[in-house]
Parts: sequence; structure tokens; C-alpha cells
Amino acid sequence: MNDSPDPNAPSPSDDTDTAAASTDDAPGLEQRLKRLEAILTALEADEMDLERALALFEEGVGHVREAERILAETELRVEELLGEDGATRPLDGERA
Repeated sequence: MNDSPDPNAPSPSDDTDTAAASTDDAPGLEQRLKRLEAILTALEADEMDLERALALFEEGVGHVREAERILAETELRVEELLGEDGATRPLDGERA
């Protein structure tokens, strides 16, 4: 009997549900904003050592960058949905 995997069988990475599940595990925009508020409150309290403050700052920067990425992706999706004949329109707050 041949125990080697079938080369035509889909790999676990080909499963689109797997990608969706891993995205669901990541904090969403609202969770990131709440965590950023908590980090800001802790940093403003000024009652921690430098190492802890730096660790919180680093965590906050990561949340800000990821939130910006989420917002940019969302903006692109909205523009695609509002576009006509393949053309997109910028959101109201933006002018070309």
C-alpha cells in the first residue's frame, strides 16, 4: 500500500474556511481600539517602569498599524461596491 499523500487532494492551506477562521481569531477594529484606549490610560497614569511603558507603546503601535490596514481594506471594498463600470469613486471625505 502507498502511504504517500494524493498530490491531487486539496491541501489544508487551499481551504478557504481555514483562512476565514484564522482571520476570525485576530482582534477586530473595535477590539483594537478598546485595547488602544486601555494602553493610553495605563501610559497616562505614569505609574510604571520604563520597560513596561515601552512594551505597552510597542503593542499600541502594532494595534494602530493593523487598524490602519483594516480601514484601508474596508475603504477599498466600499469603493469597489460603489464603483460603476469598473471605476471606483473616492469616499466623501477624499477628493482626487
